[in-house]
Amino acid sequence: MAAARAVRADELDRWLAGLLGLGGRPITADRRRNGAEGPSTAPATPPAALPDRGTDAVALIAVGSHGRRELTPGGDLDLVLLHRGRPDVAEVADRVWYPIWDSGMRLDHSVRTVDEARSVARTDMKAALGLLSARRIAGDQVLVDELRAAVLADWRADARRRLAELAEMCRERWETQGELAFLLEPDLKEAHGGLRDVHVMQAVAASWVASAPDARVRAAHDLLLDVRHALHEITGRTSDRLVLQEQEAVAQALGMLDANVLLRSIAEAARTITYAEDHLWRLVDRFCAPRRASTIRHRADAAGRRGTVERNPVGDGAVEQEGEVVLARGADLDDPALTLRVAAAAAQADLPLAPATVDRLAERAALPTTPWPAAARDALVALLGAGTAAIGVWEALDQAGLIVRLLPDWERVRNRPQRNPVHTYTVDRHLVEAAARAAALTREVARPDLLLVGALLHDIGKGWPGDHSQSGAVVARDMGTRLGFRAGDVQVLETVVRHHLLLPETATRRDIDDPVTVETVVKAVSAVPGREREIIELLAALAIADGLATGPAAWGPWKARLVAQLARRAIAALAGGTPPPAPALAPEQLALARHDGAAVRVAGSRITIAAPDRVGLLWKAAGVLALHRLAVRTARTVNSSSRPSEDAARTTAVLDFTAVPEYGTPPDPAALEADLRRMLADRLNVAERLEKRARSVRTRPGVAVPPPRVSIVDDASSTATVVEVRAHDRPGLLWRIGQALGDCGLQVRAAQVDTLGAEAVDVFYVVDAEGRPLTDVSDLSHVRTQVLAALA
Repeated sequence: MAAARAVRADELDRWLAGLLGLGGRPITADRRRNGAEGPSTAPATPPAALPDRGTDAVALIAVGSHGRRELTPGGDLDLVLLHRGRPDVAEVADRVWYPIWDSGMRLDHSVRTVDEARSVARTDMKAALGLLSARRIAGDQVLVDELRAAVLADWRADARRRLAELAEMCRERWETQGELAFLLEPDLKEAHGGLRDVHVMQAVAASWVASAPDARVRAAHDLLLDVRHALHEITGRTSDRLVLQEQEAVAQALGMLDANVLLRSIAEAARTITYAEDHLWRLVDRFCAPRRASTIRHRADAAGRRGTVERNPVGDGAVEQEGEVVLARGADLDDPALTLRVAAAAAQADLPLAPATVDRLAERAALPTTPWPAAARDALVALLGAGTAAIGVWEALDQAGLIVRLLPDWERVRNRPQRNPVHTYTVDRHLVEAAARAAALTREVARPDLLLVGALLHDIGKGWPGDHSQSGAVVARDMGTRLGFRAGDVQVLETVVRHHLLLPETATRRDIDDPVTVETVVKAVSAVPGREREIIELLAALAIADGLATGPAAWGPWKARLVAQLARRAIAALAGGTPPPAPALAPEQLALARHDGAAVRVAGSRITIAAPDRVGLLWKAAGVLALHRLAVRTARTVNSSSRPSEDAARTTAVLDFTAVPEYGTPPDPAALEADLRRMLADRLNVAERLEKRARSVRTRPGVAVPPPRVSIVDDASSTATVVEVRAHDRPGLLWRIGQALGDCGLQVRAAQVDTLGAEAVDVFYVVDAEGRPLTDVSDLSHVRTQVLAALA
């Protein structure tokens, strides 16, 4: 079709040049009255040349689609007759316009001098965009060059104002037309990611603020142009909206299998354009923003040059530079978790990934092998847990082909359309949107990591034939194993995907007051004994996330109320499930605990401390780790009698941490061990050092996260009060919680601390100064208030 457009452009140029009478064969007034034929038919009478008026030059230029040689069968001709003060210019214009009108072609035209065209372009954005791509058809080349040079000079000189105006126009258009990639009946030209946006990108490039569209964007543009061309040929109309009844015919005209393949191709092209355009507008926004000296660290190098761009760490291997996340110097490209860790850092900081960084990761970074290491899995969960900020980062990885390489099964749902008006997005985007919605519900479940991954996979079966819930469960089982989850967690994922529609369908189609309805739900979740309550919590949260990610017609207060009631009744019907096993000491921990006094062992990310039990031991140790810029991923504390034959009150506390660097290289193990020993000997003021560090650190606001939740778990223990804390992880979190518990006069008898992605799920077994659990309601409320205040 590109060849057909080129041939037609050449024919039109020859015909229009002939109408002007400069090197062509114009149609005479007699033929104009009788109806001129189109550009493929030569006029019957000889041309009548325009009189030679010396400096009174004239030129015919094409703007718009014909100026770009992209005119489709239903496109309009957009022409400008340019002159230098010719008194007979109206006669010249009639010689050109009337035959075009008589041929039936739609025409947008104007007659202007260079100064007039330049003046209009300064105030009319549409005219400016057209003249930036103006192309001479016939006439004085010097006149055309003069106009183009003047318009370009004005465009570049006033780029800040004009580009800001153009950005606002584009956003208004996107709000009206929607996202081309996700529409069932898209406007190929005006929707976000459509042809108009590529023309805008070319205009921005003309200002020298950004580069011209690359080969991938040009290929995407050409595909959309072919679709538009086929649509115009088939319908014989000028509309650019690809309605449902025309999609099969357009697909056949383009040699595609069916309309689904057509829509997938359109979605991929539109997303390619949108992704490139997002980066372009970031450059424009940076260009248009007021200059701020604080963004530059002025520092002279050896040659006396100044002006080094500031780079601030946002995660291990990732730094912020000019509003984007790039790789840190010395980032280990052989680390299989690096790609996801950098992506998670960008999402958690609510920053985009720099395209050059994504390309480098795609070309050179190692990816996790099956099964994934825990660090890669945690990074994936942290990425998804960033909520809506994760969507743009995920799209960047997807555009570089990294998502399919990380999760090969993703290919089947990528850009897959959903021919259902209830659904707003393609299948893959719906899954990412569901995970983003689930991020706001992580406080509602015991396993936020399984909620986020379950949301990402809940419709993965739509890429396979048959019931998508059943086929999706099989895929989720395989992917859960690939991601390195434990066997029990894989079973939970499989069950959640298989029954992700259980609560909304049952709640809206059955009588929830009927005991049989509740029994049906309980029976469905019994595939993983002991984790029934956990699965129902996950299903209830996933129902909300799925509904919100589907579209406004898929979720509302009525359905939300029914689902919540059904979930509560199903949980009440359960017998309580299987309690977790009591923590036990490993042989190496027992050996360490036999040392007199205190013992510290640092082995990579594993830090073990054995010391006489005392108030504040846990949180002081956690504070030392924070001082060394270590993020606690897990912590286990167990109190054990060091000499069973002696007084049971003489106990040794064993603290077992898994901690990784917040960023950069790990601390010196000897220095870490020395500080831990100083802490145990009461020779290190942890609080003072942490406060000093906190005052010196500049932090970004990052993504919005759900508020922390502190719960007192009733009946979980007869010997201690169980305090459960769910919060967004951050440096020193365990320190803050432990200090708040210590301020309440409580001793931590045991703790189970887990960081799942970017979410902390911490459980503390605490007793008062006399070793007894709290029973007074006001005391329990005070503990909860104090911990929440420490997390604020």
